[in-house]
Amino acid sequence: GAPCRSERLAKYNQLLRIEEELGSLCTYAGVNFRTCGVPKKGMFRKPIVGGNWKSMNTLAYTKELLTAFKGCGVNGDAADTVIFAPYLHIPSALKEVDGTAINIGAENFSKTGEGAFTGEVSINQVADVGMKWVLVGHSERRSLYGETDEDTATKVELGLKQPGMNVMLAIGETLQERQTGVTVDVCARQIKAALKKDMDWTRLSIAYEPVWAIGTGVVATPMQAQDTHFQVRSVVRDLCGDAIANSVRILYGGSVNAKNCKALGEMPDIDGFLVGGASCKTEFTTIIQTAQDLFKK
Repeated sequence: GAPCRSERLAKYNQLLRIEEELGSLCTYAGVNFRTCGVPKKGMFRKPIVGGNWKSMNTLAYTKELLTAFKGCGVNGDAADTVIFAPYLHIPSALKEVDGTAINIGAENFSKTGEGAFTGEVSINQVADVGMKWVLVGHSERRSLYGETDEDTATKVELGLKQPGMNVMLAIGETLQERQTGVTVDVCARQIKAALKKDMDWTRLSIAYEPVWAIGTGVVATPMQAQDTHFQVRSVVRDLCGDAIANSVRILYGGSVNAKNCKALGEMPDIDGFLVGGASCKTEFTTIIQTAQDLFKK
């Protein structure tokens, strides 16, 4: 019989790697050659477009940005748009996007509950102010603040215990890990530590962010990103089966901007973006619109 979709995508990834290695010598290939036997370009799962504001922006600029985002035609049926904002700006941001399809999320939360934990914000407090999205395991939390795979696992579990809370798990390798060929091993370790088959995967998403591309201006090529996304989806397939692997949304992050998002979003295993610096600029509207348009195709 005809090969299943995962088998076709495996062959597709092989073609991508060959094409990338050959570079300009691969004159016989290109768009039409690569679409033979694979789905047409576009996003096949409802995309997520996330903006991670980190410790940036002022209250005044937060309002200015959100005003611009509201005016770009954000469509909740075509994409989930989420801004992960600094805690001090969240009340203002929630008020600004009230009644729109833009969501406000938390960049981080405590692995503890309420109690004598100075400086921490619990998941219950996140939910109490009305937020429905949280980011877990960002590389800056791991590298700068010592968060471990075990910490991310605890936070994922706490997040999913909150009714209606959506949890985005960030994973990714360093430049040294990519150069030594252990990208898939690192991503697999981070996934297996935090995610289990019996979790509510309808509220889980994965953001693949190669650490070497975050904030550096260096972005993985669409082929590099697709290859890793396919491998990440294969890890989920081995862990949880075809149904979950085929439906889970895997985002790409790492110097995504208005110019490169379309080529990245056309890859079959890329289901949206987690955007840093560009989400603090009005060009983020182009990224939102691009994801929405790719989903409509």
